[in-house]
Amino acid sequence: MEKALSLCTFATSDIHLMGKEHTIFDVTIVGGGIVGLGVAYKLQLRNPNLHILVLEKENQLSMHQTGRNSGVIHSGLYYKPGSLKAVNCVKGRREIYDFCKTYGVAYDMCGKVVVATEEKELPYLDKIFNNGVANGTEGIEKITGDQVREIEPLCAGIAGIWVPVTGIIDYPGVVYKLAELVKGLQPDSQVLTGQEVVGVERGESVTEVVTPDGRFQTRQIIFCGGLHSDRLARLDGVDTTAQIVGFRGDYYDLKPEAVHKVKNLIYPVPNPEFPFLGVHFTRMIHGGVECGPNAVFTFKREGYGKTDFDFRDTWEALTFGGTWKLFAKHWRFGLDEYRRAFSKRLFHRQIQRLVPSIQYDDLIPGRSGVRAMALGSDGEMIDDFKIEYTGNSIHILNAPSPAATAGLAIGEQVAEMAEARFGLK
Repeated sequence: MEKALSLCTFATSDIHLMGKEHTIFDVTIVGGGIVGLGVAYKLQLRNPNLHILVLEKENQLSMHQTGRNSGVIHSGLYYKPGSLKAVNCVKGRREIYDFCKTYGVAYDMCGKVVVATEEKELPYLDKIFNNGVANGTEGIEKITGDQVREIEPLCAGIAGIWVPVTGIIDYPGVVYKLAELVKGLQPDSQVLTGQEVVGVERGESVTEVVTPDGRFQTRQIIFCGGLHSDRLARLDGVDTTAQIVGFRGDYYDLKPEAVHKVKNLIYPVPNPEFPFLGVHFTRMIHGGVECGPNAVFTFKREGYGKTDFDFRDTWEALTFGGTWKLFAKHWRFGLDEYRRAFSKRLFHRQIQRLVPSIQYDDLIPGRSGVRAMALGSDGEMIDDFKIEYTGNSIHILNAPSPAATAGLAIGEQVAEMAEARFGLK
């Protein structure tokens, strides 16, 4: 990821306000992850004359969910047929492969296996397969335990699904290429980092987006704030009952001498009672193999360390009734996840279910990421992408995995919505 992040940097000093004392942008996009830049690119591609501004609060693009996910191009296997997740994942997957080929972004369509390790998992394995067929996941097939081992020789699966269209990718590399393309399509468009949005002030025909460094005038706004999407919605006057609650995922890396034990991607059959995919193995696009992540409540939305804490984030999460209802429903799973987060031995035991030859000393602590889980007041996870609009704003309120895979497809959908809603030309 460090290599990708060094491709280019966008900063406030890059701003060229079209030779005018006061620039009014046609559309301002808040958020510099793959969804924000996907929207900017698709909107600019469809409307070359638009002056678009992208504001990212960090000093680099893709610093949070885009740059800290597992780096997988998902196939569309798990999502409810007809849902925005299913439709956009399949469409986005096809598009992102073409994008990488066209623009030289690193990727590998290496395929993955989803494996059952116990007889009781077989009915759900069948359900996942049927779901994948319904979603148009090309080339998937049920395979025996012996066929699993033809693909992953050391895997302990008794049966599985072969998913040839799954891949691995450099997502930050995609984001920086998108930013470059936006500016190439319209030199007066801007992608600025280090610009945290702290206010939205509406005038009669123009809105001012306020950051600590200044005010940006714009006609329309599209919010793609990820971990802060609920706060940005409330800042913009949107009455949303959903709240983002962060769940940290920790990874271990395989030592170089153990990397050969995993060829590509190995996933377990997800537990249908738990809202995450489970610990899995992923070969990374720039080398190495990761295993993880777990899923534990984090006391800081951008808290990547096990003991990170932020008072506001914690207060908001723990005074929200939906959080406690989620805890009550999944407390056994949550307790197990916390134990594994602080016990390498328990984590090791979990991954040995998939690859028994992985030794305790093969594992070294790796990176971590935080998932933005949108919860309703009833404690239920909002399971699909959620996009709403109000006045001159569009808000992407919920874009969990597979949003990175679906980023270009989401961008197309939001661009179409913006054209219809805002009357763009």
